[in-house]
Amino acid sequence: MPRTADDSWDIATSVGATAVMVALARARETSSDDPLIRDQFAEPLVSTPELEGVRTQVASWWAGDPDDDVDAAVGAQQMINYQAVRTHFFDEYFTHAVGAGIRQVVILAAGLDSRAYRLAWPDGTVVFEIDLPKVLEYKAETLAQHGAEPTTDRRPVAVDLRHDWPQALRDAGFDPARPTAWLAEGLLPFLPADAQEAMFDSVDELSGSGSRVAVEIFGADEEKRKEAEEKWKALRAKREARGEDTSFNPFDLWFDHGGRSEPADWFAAQGWTTESVSARDEATRLGRTPQSDARPFVNSFVTAVKP
Repeated sequence: MPRTADDSWDIATSVGATAVMVALARARETSSDDPLIRDQFAEPLVSTPELEGVRTQVASWWAGDPDDDVDAAVGAQQMINYQAVRTHFFDEYFTHAVGAGIRQVVILAAGLDSRAYRLAWPDGTVVFEIDLPKVLEYKAETLAQHGAEPTTDRRPVAVDLRHDWPQALRDAGFDPARPTAWLAEGLLPFLPADAQEAMFDSVDELSGSGSRVAVEIFGADEEKRKEAEEKWKALRAKREARGEDTSFNPFDLWFDHGGRSEPADWFAAQGWTTESVSARDEATRLGRTPQSDARPFVNSFVTAVKP
């Protein structure tokens, strides 16, 4: 369903389902012969009965059909490679942050992110995970059923990022005087422009000296996005004609790009030192050179440090 101003979701629907698609890619990468990243929790998180519908749709997309006029195998591997590169980049970001002495971490829209369970955090690190209640509950309950425990002090903060999440974060024990490592991965297109601006304002306000932030930038402009959406509509029509389930439409979930600040420019204007890395360059550096010019390797990663 198209987005509305105050919509909600669980892990199997709407924005929640995008977290499932990403975790499926991490699971596929982890089980490959030479994985770039290892997320041993991705597979159990996406293997529950309530996610059968999402798994079926993704499997169908990745398998493809000769009638689709696209190389589904290339597209699927492109997606898996991108998620591996993205995960690796932000894992390294946290490694460097805690290496610099930061012991307070905030993951915005955590979804099925398992870093609080799989990374080796130094003693005294607190990881705050912000997301909707049903999403956080699903993750914690599913991993608990598999005997998994966080490797650090994990604190779920059940709140919508369009609401007063700074207060909810403080209520969970967050200390704005301490340096913090923030992460906004796979998030910005799913927020209205005003919510993005408010989120950046809050990150700046809540960040002590020496704080860091990492943001994933979705690089396609409006023209390219519309072109991709038209291709998706044609492909979706073919799949519907074959009787496939196409109820999940990722293009319904993005808000308009208009009115948004570019994150690197925004944080630089507040005095942060910023750095941008293209996903294509990072993939090449890691030996995963993109197989085509299509999404998602038009994306980029921005990091910034507050003096």
